[in-house]
Amino acid sequence: MATVKLATLVIRTLAKPISSQLKNQAKQHETFRSICISLAQRMHMAEVKLRTNILGEPARLHVKPLSETRAIENGANALAEGFLFSVAALLIIGETWRSSRSQSKQRGDVNERIEELSVNVASLTERLERIQESLGDVEFERARNSELARIVERVVEIGLRGGWAEFEDTPLRIPRVELVPTSSRVPP
Repeated sequence: MATVKLATLVIRTLAKPISSQLKNQAKQHETFRSICISLAQRMHMAEVKLRTNILGEPARLHVKPLSETRAIENGANALAEGFLFSVAALLIIGETWRSSRSQSKQRGDVNERIEELSVNVASLTERLERIQESLGDVEFERARNSELARIVERVVEIGLRGGWAEFEDTPLRIPRVELVPTSSRVPP
């Protein structure tokens, strides 16, 4: 970024001497001189017509052309300023292009990251659903085991209360147990 700005500054600084060299060449070479004279005369004619139309000055049938030295000076100035303007315009266009390219790259990176995050969220959502399903199965098993334990306890309690102290045809004798809460027992 800093190198681009430094390069822009160098180009603008070099454009000024090139512009003054264009002015000098316009005064010395015949083809440049003729280009400057025709450019200056056209600009002068356009200025007079514009002034006549916009400012309401009286219309002139014949516009007096500029002198050759004045036309060369005006044309050389127009060429030099046109060169400086085009250099500045190209620098602005280049900077705009570079910045838009940088922004599009950033957008691409952001879009790629968003896509990656979307895939991660979808994967995590799927895992969460599987965990919730297995947790539901565990809860179902826990409730079922709790119910079976309650039933077994009840069966044992009923069996012990009902006198199921001995199993038929077995040598194993189980003492009869009376289920009375310990707090309601009367001491002997």
